[in-house]
Amino acid sequence: MSNTVNMSEIYVARRRISGHVLQTPARHSASLSGLTGSPVHVKWEQNQITGSFKLRGATNAILSLSDDQKARGVVGVSTGNHGRALAYAASRAGVRAVICMSDLVPENKVSAIRSLGADVRIIGKSQDDAEVEVERLIHEEGMTPLPPFDHPDIIAGAGTVGLELIEALPDLEAVYVPLSGGGLLAGVARVVKAVNPDCRVIGVSMERGSAMYQSQKVGKPILVEELPTLADALGGGIGLNNRFTFNMVRDLVDDLLVVPEAEIADAIRHAYWEEGEVIEGSGAVGIAALKLFPPEKARKIALVASGKNLDMTLHHSVISGSYNPYDS
Repeated sequence: MSNTVNMSEIYVARRRISGHVLQTPARHSASLSGLTGSPVHVKWEQNQITGSFKLRGATNAILSLSDDQKARGVVGVSTGNHGRALAYAASRAGVRAVICMSDLVPENKVSAIRSLGADVRIIGKSQDDAEVEVERLIHEEGMTPLPPFDHPDIIAGAGTVGLELIEALPDLEAVYVPLSGGGLLAGVARVVKAVNPDCRVIGVSMERGSAMYQSQKVGKPILVEELPTLADALGGGIGLNNRFTFNMVRDLVDDLLVVPEAEIADAIRHAYWEEGEVIEGSGAVGIAALKLFPPEKARKIALVASGKNLDMTLHHSVISGSYNPYDS
């Protein structure tokens, strides 16, 4: 198997998941356009059924399983949004799902996954710790692993975000995409570069524990300490044996940026007060990057707001201005 995902796989994914996921809006943002002097559109993917883009990849992967794999069940490691999407897609298909997470995952995300009928296992202090239980279930119970990003069906499903973007905005000149393990960024970059090689693709992560960013800097997957962050859904490692996303990000993405906690909080406030949208920290990093690193020249820009699954008490603290990112 080639360690990449091609356009035909993404088109197949779109046909497969049609009717199971929403086509989310890409709306012009007057506020961000005014701040940057460039026309800016936001792809509000937090409006997806489970509150994040992750449903696309999870649904594509579940619907691609053989009957035997469905009978044995699926297992995944998650910082929250993939687990929620996998639990939802598996429940709809009548497939048992086990979701393994570290205790850094916020309780609101854990509870949401349990409410969808998945078996939740909280293991250790990092996504790498939780991966140990995944491996045990694979070897001892024959479950099928569906990881949050480094899997062709997951990447192809995420790539459908790129298809919708480029069809809505064919003259797009730059796109900012949240970056964790790289499934969304790899999928979107594959589409955008295939259609318009001159369009700049920019991945954005947080300063605290940005595993793909740090790995790309040294030229290979490395372990990075997981730290508490407002963009908790971007936490976790990329896997030392990463097969797909490391190379795709390296080969297809023009630039990688990281943003501080204070700017992520400011971006959440901007989304709420200026756009009327609730987004989590991971979904806000594109807004933060655009405000922190505005383009040098006017160009048509898109941002992907990837999710909204944050604790609403925390959200209130952030938008009211009482949240202090330096207390984390």
